[in-house]
Order: sequence, then C-alpha cells, then structure tokens
Amino acid sequence: MRTQADVVVVGAGNAALCAALSARETGAGVLVLERAPYAERGGNSAFTAGAMRFAYNGRAEILELVPDLSADLAARTDFGAYPREQFLDDLARVTENRCDPELAEILVRDSFAALRWLRSKGVRFLPIYGRQAFEVDGRFTFWGGLTIEANGGGRGLIDYLARACAGNGIAIEYGARATRLSADDRGRVDGVYVRQGRQGGQGGQGGRTALVRAAAVILAAGGFEANAEWRTRYLGPGWDVAKVRGTRFNTGDGIRMALEVGAAPWGQWSGAHAVGWDFNAPPFGDLSVGDGFQKHSYPWGIMVNADGDRFVDEGADFRNYTYARYGRVILAQPGQFAWQVFDRKVARLLRDEYRIRQVTKVTGATLAELAARMDGVDPGRFLATVSAYNAAIDTDVPFNPNIKDGRRTRGLAVDKTNWANTLDTGPFEAYQVTCGITFTFGGLRISTGAEVIDDDGQVIPGLYACGELVGGLFYFNYPGGSGLTNGAVFGRIAGQRAGAAAVAARHGPP
Repeated sequence: MRTQADVVVVGAGNAALCAALSARETGAGVLVLERAPYAERGGNSAFTAGAMRFAYNGRAEILELVPDLSADLAARTDFGAYPREQFLDDLARVTENRCDPELAEILVRDSFAALRWLRSKGVRFLPIYGRQAFEVDGRFTFWGGLTIEANGGGRGLIDYLARACAGNGIAIEYGARATRLSADDRGRVDGVYVRQGRQGGQGGQGGRTALVRAAAVILAAGGFEANAEWRTRYLGPGWDVAKVRGTRFNTGDGIRMALEVGAAPWGQWSGAHAVGWDFNAPPFGDLSVGDGFQKHSYPWGIMVNADGDRFVDEGADFRNYTYARYGRVILAQPGQFAWQVFDRKVARLLRDEYRIRQVTKVTGATLAELAARMDGVDPGRFLATVSAYNAAIDTDVPFNPNIKDGRRTRGLAVDKTNWANTLDTGPFEAYQVTCGITFTFGGLRISTGAEVIDDDGQVIPGLYACGELVGGLFYFNYPGGSGLTNGAVFGRIAGQRAGAAAVAARHGPP
C-alpha cells in the first residue's frame, strides 16, 4: 500500500468515488481506502436500487441523460418536470423544515449537473418504468419527482465509478481500515492511520498499521447504522434488533475519527432512514439480493400489526415520501413486525421485490384462510379491521396509481387518504416485514465547500467530508433518491476543494 498521496479518500461508495474522481480532475494523486474486501465493495451504495432524484425542466433534460431511449417509448411517456423549487419544497416538507438551507440549496442547484457529470464518467441511466411510472391507457406517467436510476442499480453504479477510477489512475486499497487521523501541531490533518489485514487485507485484528501521509483527507465512510451499540445509544431502545439493509462495515469509523480531532457533531443523531424490510432477511445486507428485501408497495394495500390493526395511513403520500420513515413505525409495533396485505386486483402493481425467492409470504383463497396463516396476528381482529376498512372506502372515486387519487376511507381511527382499494377479491397475499435501517442522519458538520467544521465553528484544515456521514441535511425523513444525489453533489465538491488545496500545497506559494 502506498504511504503517501495528495488526497486520501476514506470509503469507496458513491460519494467516495465521486470525490476521488473529482480530486483527480485537479491533477491531484488520489488513494482510496476501503475497509471492506473487494467482494463487498461499494458501501451502502451497492445495496441501493440506484435511483437518483434531481431537478429538471422537462423531457429534453431526461433525454440528455438517457439518449438511447427508444423513440416509441419516449413518445408514450410523460416525464413531467421537477423544477428546483419543487425539489426544495419536498426536501423542506419531509424534514419538517429542519434541513440546512445552504446545503439543501446546493444539493438541489447542482443535482442535474452532478448526473450529467456522472454520465461523462461512464455511468449509464435508465428511466424507472414499473416502479415510478405505470402504464395507464397506453401511456406512462412518472410521479413523485423520481425518474431515473443507474443501469444495474447500486452495484452497476459502483462498477461504473470503479472503472472510471481505474481509468484515471486512482488506486483503491481493499481491506484497508482507517483507524484514526493524523494532525500536525497546528491542527491540520496530514494523514490517516490504516490497518490492513492479512491474506489480501480484511481490515481485521492482527493486521499491520501504517500512516498514510496526505495533504488532504476526505471522509466518506458512511454512517453508524451497522453499529448496534451506537444505534441503541443514539436512536434509542429497540434499535439494536433492527435489520441493517446495507453494508456491515458502516460502524461510524469516519465520524469517530473526525470527532477525535475536534469535529462538531451535527444533524439529527436520533434519526435514521429506515424502511419496511423482509422479516426473515439476514442481519446485514446481502449483495446477491441487493435491495430486494425491501417491500414498498404498501400504498396499494394495507399494513396490520400483531393485534390485527392498521397503524399508518398507507396512502398518505407517494411512496417516495413515506417509506424512509415507516421502518421506525414498524419497529414500534408489538413484536417489531407488520404484515402487508393485498388482493388480486392490485397484484400486478407489486414491485419486483415481492417476487424474489427469499420472501416471507403467505396466501389464501379467502381472507379467513389468509388470516390463519399470518404468523403472530390476531385473526379475528384482522378480519374485523378489513371489514371496517372495506366499508369505509369511497368507491365512487376511481383508482389511479400515477396520481394522488383521493380514493379514501372516512371515519376510521386511521384513515387511508389515497389508493384505498377494497380487499375483497381472492386470492389474497400477505408479506411479513420488520424494520430495515438504511443510514443514520446524525454526523459531521461541513461548510458549503465540504470542509469539516470543528466545535468552535472553525474549519479543520485538510479535512473534508461527504455522503452519509454528513449531518444536517436530512431529519425525520427524506425524499426517495436524494441519498445518492447528495453523495454525488458533495463528493464532487469535496474532491475539487481537497484536490485543489493539495495541488497548491505540493507546488508551494507562487
């Protein structure tokens, strides 16, 4: 492993690799340190579906990112528009107006440019047909401000970026766990200590530790969602039993190292992105399944807990604006689980993740038969819940999955405000879910130039951060697809600033 570089990037997910590529554009020599072995590379990014939210004004900008879309399909698709003002409004609304206004403005302003830059690095995109646009009367209409994804999902995105790094002379060391930062007597960060394990580098105990000197260090090692002790300490009781959707390596190393040199903790340390996740999924993500354990078609059916009761408005908003907070709600239910229930009328709308082999599913020709098979649920209460739900639906309003259709219930303790379909047509299906945590919202404070800020409000020289370990942007919830875009936008900024500073330091004053 090299022991010196202009810029060292800690992490190898989307934000980290964007930072590395951006730093390389300045002429800086770049070294990337990835704690995971090669087979598990890519951090949380590799586990995502690859969707990226960005502001755009219409069809022309979509086609600039997806130029090889067939003319026939393009003609039958309404991409709409997602102007900056709407992106900002959505971000402010779902975070209850707590998001950092300066960081939010940069995220939105630079979102389209970041995707265009990614495409220049070899990343290819596709419209998200089937999950974000349904065919109605021969046309597709996109909804919820989320339109495209990386070809191949999160793993495809990481493959594209890693290939770009290799083509630009950027070395990635795998099994290389950064353990602490080095700083000079003036407080300038000048390197990072790295433990690289035996047998090709697994980053575990027993490996040798070396100091890698650098003019700038960029931290992009994710949050602390894979650290059960930190989850319980900061998120609260019960979070130690949550499933981790992504990598097992995001244990807060980057955050801890920065705090040790005086960085300011920032953002919502008690908050996290958490979703409905298959009840029998493994404790950490499985790259062979990727994001398939998620279960996000709940707007078309109902969710019930062990008591047989509904507990959320499944149709409160588009899935993009509710799924990241419903994991916390599921975790709070008796037994930390729920069942999602659908009938034959909506089965065609269920996302592909409902058809994977590793799924916790029961079926029944009748509701009574289904109830008997829903493990842990009070069957009598469940049947009473469905009966009351069916009777409360305003069936005069037509169902339309592409818009908030206003087809709702009235008079229930928890009403459903859109997409309320009667559960009356067998066969019926039910899927058991629990809480799957994606990433944590608390982290480090950064400037608009991605410089890490200390607890006196001053920049820590030589230290930058981007991605999920940055706090202050997301609170309580987030608009779907914002995470990867956040990583790309601030990864570019961190890389450009760190690279320029490192090159200037190498050449000295003019």
